[in-house]
Amino acid sequence: MDPLPPYTAVVLAGGRAARLGGRAKPQLLVGGRPILASVLDAVADAERRVVVGPPQPVPDDVLLVREQPPGGGPVSAIRAGLDAVGTEVVVVLAGDLPFAGPAVVRGLLERLTGDGVMAVDDAGRDQYLLGAWRTAALRAAVTAARGPAPLRRVLAPLDARRWHPEVRPGEAPPWLDCDTPADLARARAIADGHLDPPRPPRPSLVPRFQEPHDPR
Repeated sequence: MDPLPPYTAVVLAGGRAARLGGRAKPQLLVGGRPILASVLDAVADAERRVVVGPPQPVPDDVLLVREQPPGGGPVSAIRAGLDAVGTEVVVVLAGDLPFAGPAVVRGLLERLTGDGVMAVDDAGRDQYLLGAWRTAALRAAVTAARGPAPLRRVLAPLDARRWHPEVRPGEAPPWLDCDTPADLARARAIADGHLDPPRPPRPSLVPRFQEPHDPR
C-alpha cells in the first residue's frame, strides 16, 4: 500500500447556525464532547490543523484564523484556511461532522486522484466539505471566485472524484452534520448508543429540483 501523502487539515467552524438559535455548532456537545474536538481528532495525523471561524476553544497546536469578511461563507473560509497551508494536499472538513473519523479521512486520501475527491451521501449529494484536494487546484478555484458564490459552483470546474463511504449497519454516516435541532438530536442519540434512531420526518412535498446541501 502506498504511503498517504502529507496533508494539512482545514476545518470550517464558522457560520451563523440560524436554525440552531445562533449557537456555535462546532462547540455543541455530541457524545459528551464538542463536535469540533471530534473533527480535529479525525485529522490528528495532519502536518498542520487549521480552524477557520470566530474565536473559540481549540488545542494549542491548532491555528485559528478568520475569513474575510467574517461570516463570508465557505468560499471565503477555504481561501483563508489555504493561506496557512504549505502541503500539496489539503483535507477540508465542516466543523459540525461528529462522525467523520480517521478512517474516512484515510479513505479520502487513499482515493485522491485528479484535483480531489469528495464524499457522497446516501442521497447522492456531493459533500464538498468532506473531501481531500490538491492544494494548488483548490487554491486556484477559490482565488478565481468573485463575490459571494455557492461552493458547488466554484468547485465545479475541478476534476473531482466522488466516493460513497461504506456505512455498516449500526454505524453513523460520516456526512451526518448538525444543521438543525433534529440533526443534533439524532447525532446525540447515535453517540449515546441508539445506533439506528428514526430519521426526522421529511415534508411530503419537495421541489422537483433541489440545490445540493451546503454544510455551512
